[in-house]
Amino acid sequence: MKKRTVLITGSTSGIGLAIAKAFAQQGHNLIFNGLEPDGRQIAEAVANEHQIEYVFDPANMLHPKALRTLVRQGEQRWGTIDVLINNAGIQHVAPIADFPEEKWEAIIGINLTAPFHLTKAVWPAMKNQHFGRIINIASAHGLVASEFKSAYVAAKHGLIGLTKTAALEGATCGITANAICPGYVRTPLVDRQIADQAVAHRISESDVIEKVILAKQALKQFVPPESIAALCLFLASDAAATLTGAALPIDGGWSAQ
Repeated sequence: MKKRTVLITGSTSGIGLAIAKAFAQQGHNLIFNGLEPDGRQIAEAVANEHQIEYVFDPANMLHPKALRTLVRQGEQRWGTIDVLINNAGIQHVAPIADFPEEKWEAIIGINLTAPFHLTKAVWPAMKNQHFGRIINIASAHGLVASEFKSAYVAAKHGLIGLTKTAALEGATCGITANAICPGYVRTPLVDRQIADQAVAHRISESDVIEKVILAKQALKQFVPPESIAALCLFLASDAAATLTGAALPIDGGWSAQ
């Protein structure tokens, strides 16, 4: 794969950082996005380790203007963004009757609306060069549902729908769009869920992992973030030119049940 310019949201921790490191190892230009001040330092460290060109932008996923600026930075520096990876996401767990409305708005905004704005922003340049890769980090919860996660499940189902629509519209202009649907990955987001579930169920965190978190995953182990990163590398490559509109589970067998 020739050198690409890659924008990854939420790329200074968890899954996003693993993806960024994988592309950095291959020498690609990276646009990092995350929270300051740690995010800027993490981006700099990754870029220095692999001697790549990079930009860091702390754009808030809830602010469309900031997202357009994020894209414009990459285009001004390198001419275009070749690969967009919508990874940033948040979660909240509560019954529908008690689900805070502000949490619903934030989850839909960050997990679904932000990918729409970013896809729209990168589209003209991708179309003009007749090449683009849009990779959306959805979830097993984009394919199946679980209790108490109404906003997250709705957002991830919607993200897969957005992916399919982008794939159809991009088919005539060299743009592919695919969604990756991970099961549980051991990230700071999941660590917080484990702690919250332990309190809610009054059980140990190890019991939460075994009896709650991994109960639906046939392999009974967390998905390595490096596996998701490797799949992103493939989807960004020329070898994946005819793979589009797919929702690819990497969930330890969860959605096979």
